[in-house]
Amino acid sequence: MSKEDLLKVNNLKKHFFMGKGQILKAVDDVSFHIQKGETFGIVGESGCGKSTAGRTIIGLYDRTEGEVIYDGKNVHNMTEKERFAFHRKMQMIFQDPYASLNPRSTVQEIISEPMEVHGLYPNKKERLERVYQLLEDVGLNRDHANRYPHEFSGGQRQRIGIARALALDPEFIIADEPISALDVSVQAQVVNLLRGLQKKKGLTYLFIAHNLSMVKHISDRIGVMYLGNLVELTTSESLYKNPLHPYTQALLSAIPIPDPDVEDQRGRIILEGELPSPMNPPSGCVFRTRCPYAMEACATMKPEWQEIEKEHFVACHLYNEKVTGDHNRPQVAAAK
Repeated sequence: MSKEDLLKVNNLKKHFFMGKGQILKAVDDVSFHIQKGETFGIVGESGCGKSTAGRTIIGLYDRTEGEVIYDGKNVHNMTEKERFAFHRKMQMIFQDPYASLNPRSTVQEIISEPMEVHGLYPNKKERLERVYQLLEDVGLNRDHANRYPHEFSGGQRQRIGIARALALDPEFIIADEPISALDVSVQAQVVNLLRGLQKKKGLTYLFIAHNLSMVKHISDRIGVMYLGNLVELTTSESLYKNPLHPYTQALLSAIPIPDPDVEDQRGRIILEGELPSPMNPPSGCVFRTRCPYAMEACATMKPEWQEIEKEHFVACHLYNEKVTGDHNRPQVAAAK
């Protein structure tokens, strides 16, 4: 894998102004980078801001603060011409495979529309052959080209969405919960398809999901989000073997283990309380209202981003010697 950074996200914030002075802090000071050819996963509960982060990165939302640097260029400072070219390089796969497809268009029209907009394959015969090739790449066949979205299953519709994302031959794809609306049996098929396409076409992924098992299966590195904040970031292997943040530990403890004997013996971490509103997040550490290890400092000080182990970062006062006096690390059974 290349060590070249294709995407850099620096102190990104996306706030929505709700009226009457209320501000919804959907993404609040998030930073990470993605290397060319890797898959970077973002996980977290519904409402944590992971999808908003993806949409802000690609430019569907304008950022409130911070910057998104793609291949050396600031996405939000691009001219109209630069942004048009940028959208050939970065594409998005959406969560709902039915809502994201025009029900009045055939599959051929859906996949070929981006090519027409960008002036690719002006010859209709060549464009049609490109559509056929894309359908075959995602596990469908050319007979599907003249059908409409309602004639397909959820998994097939998501394959059509993937084919459309590939139509411009992009380098980078943001997959925004691409499997959450699918049956469990189909989820693995779609993830394996994405892995195969990545290897074949040299793609880079930002994979957003709340299914931690699937994120582990496809991701090289994973960032854990809570209430608009990134609380832990490391390699997939390290996150599952040695989770540091109490929130990450709780998420991993919820993953079922196929072995019933192991499942019965391990402890499940139950988080008490409701997810706070992003319009009125807790002071200091945003997780403190649900954290079993919360200390007095958690209410007044925002945790610093620290590298506890090589390439393993966490934002938690439990690992701040100035607060605890030692590395008083909470323990949890490693996820399998």
